[in-house]
Amino acid sequence: MTQSAIPQEASSYRDVLRVSMPIVISMTTTVVMTFTDRVFLANYSIDAIAAALPAGIIAYVFVIFFADTAGYGSVIIAQYTGAGVLERVGSALWQAIYFAVIAWLIMVGLSFGAGPLFRWVGHSAEVQQLEVIYFRVLCLGSGIHIIGMSLSSFFTGRGVTRPVMIIYIIAMLINVPLDYALINGIWIFPELGMLGAAIATVFSWTSATLMLGLMVFARENDRTFKTRRNYHFDVDLFGRLLRFGVPSSLQFSLDVLAFGFFVLMVGRIGKAELVVTNIAISLDSVSFRPLSGFALGASTLVGQALGRNRPDEAVAAAKATMVIVASYIAVFILTFVFVPQPLLDLFRPRDLSPEDFAAIKGMGVVVLRFVAAYLLLDGLYMISTAVLKGAGDTRFIMWSMGVLSVFGIVLCLGLHRFFSYAACSGDLLAFLSGEVENDAGD
Repeated sequence: MTQSAIPQEASSYRDVLRVSMPIVISMTTTVVMTFTDRVFLANYSIDAIAAALPAGIIAYVFVIFFADTAGYGSVIIAQYTGAGVLERVGSALWQAIYFAVIAWLIMVGLSFGAGPLFRWVGHSAEVQQLEVIYFRVLCLGSGIHIIGMSLSSFFTGRGVTRPVMIIYIIAMLINVPLDYALINGIWIFPELGMLGAAIATVFSWTSATLMLGLMVFARENDRTFKTRRNYHFDVDLFGRLLRFGVPSSLQFSLDVLAFGFFVLMVGRIGKAELVVTNIAISLDSVSFRPLSGFALGASTLVGQALGRNRPDEAVAAAKATMVIVASYIAVFILTFVFVPQPLLDLFRPRDLSPEDFAAIKGMGVVVLRFVAAYLLLDGLYMISTAVLKGAGDTRFIMWSMGVLSVFGIVLCLGLHRFFSYAACSGDLLAFLSGEVENDAGD
């Protein structure tokens, strides 16, 4: 390695940590809110934890599509910042806000389909009822979060990520105690269970978005970036946001959809299996969501480097991010493989006997080891796609992930039916051989 290459590499690591770590911390606050929400619901009742993930992940499929599309404004802002065209930053921000408002209206419409959707899913009646409540409230309030994502792109696109970090830390400090209080009926608050968890989430979204708005539209930012004055609808710029943002968002949304479909199919097997899956995915999210922060940081650095016409800096940033992410993920792999039991104990429902929870815990240990098997590949995949997003290459990501996700859904459905038929055939053979009594003849 040459002497000149050493400072270049060291500088890349410093840039990645400078830009990405505040975003990672911001994403970690989201993880803390989601994780504590799942733990509180699991402790509250087994039905609550069984319903939380299916409803949450289906809502998340739509929310993440719209939020990521609005958030793609950060890449456009990064390119304008790198090119020194600061007066266009405000206009790019407003196109993302307009898209977020349209998305909110669509999400409100989706909330009315909650009942038919979860009846079609076919989980138990008591779980269905909670799924509808959680999904509906998240949809009604999700527009606030999508607008917040568009506002945060003003900071992340310029590489100024510390304000976003501080705001989401404050939102977390509001959410966690409010979540606990509204679920369990603590202090002056009523006991709302699943409804309380959803309300606390929407309230934290609202607080973060309001704080972001106050900072984005401050007088100094308007003077430099025209955040107030360049509010006009720009057809070309809005089209650019859709042209690059939609394929980028579809990639991740299809990924989540395939994952969500798997969760829904597991729920048709049984409540215990659904609970185990929910717990495992909740633990997986502790590692997964911060990876989104590294990915967003990589997109920002790549976009800025290409805006300055410095592809060598973009490559260096991508390599440094991958090394940091691999080191980060190694910690979780070791934890999930060697010490999964204490993590699973956090989710013990108070309405479940020790014997029943022991069975759930045994399945959970096995599932967490499967999670550990794919974590590293998941992290490297996220950074790779983020680098392509920063370079504006989103169509390849959309089509490749779309094909793989659809294949995953078909494979999941095929395996589900295969094992269902196998189980039914086994029961039939047992009945015909006299191993199972005919209840109708008793």
